[in-house]
Amino acid sequence: MKVESKISISGSKKDIWSVITDIEHSDQNISGINSIEIINKPEDSLIGLKWKEARTMFGKEAFETMWITHAEENTYYQTRAESHGAVYISKFTIKEKDDTCELTMGFEGTPQSMLGKIMNAIFSGMMKKSTLKTIDLDLQDIKKVVESK
Repeated sequence: MKVESKISISGSKKDIWSVITDIEHSDQNISGINSIEIINKPEDSLIGLKWKEARTMFGKEAFETMWITHAEENTYYQTRAESHGAVYISKFTIKEKDDTCELTMGFEGTPQSMLGKIMNAIFSGMMKKSTLKTIDLDLQDIKKVVESK
C-alpha cells in the first residue's frame, strides 16, 4: 500500500522544518497523536531519533515505534517502523513553490510475513482510505501551526 498527500503552506521551509522535526512536541501540534515517548535522541543528527507514538485507530489506542533513517535539513526526512508483519516508511518533503511551500507526506506499507500479506490483501482498501485521511488531517494541523507563527 502506498499513499501520498500534499498541502500548500504559507511559511518558509525553515518554519515548516522546525514544526515537522519537533517530534518531542508533535502530540501538541498534531491532533491525531495522543502521546510521544522519545526512546533515542542523537545529539548531533536527526538521523537515529527514535520514538514511540500513540494514536487512536479504529477506536483503540495503537502504538508504533518509529525512527528517522534519512534526512536533509529543510528538505526531507524519512522514518521507518516495523510491526504487524510489515515495514512502514513515511517521508515528509518540503518544496518551495512560488510564494509558499508545498509539504508532502508519503506513506508506504510493505507486508513481510505471510500474515501481513494476508491482512494486506483483505484490508488494503480500507487501510489506504484511513491512512490517507490521517495524513490529510496531520498536514492540516501542521499548516495551522506554521501559519499561526
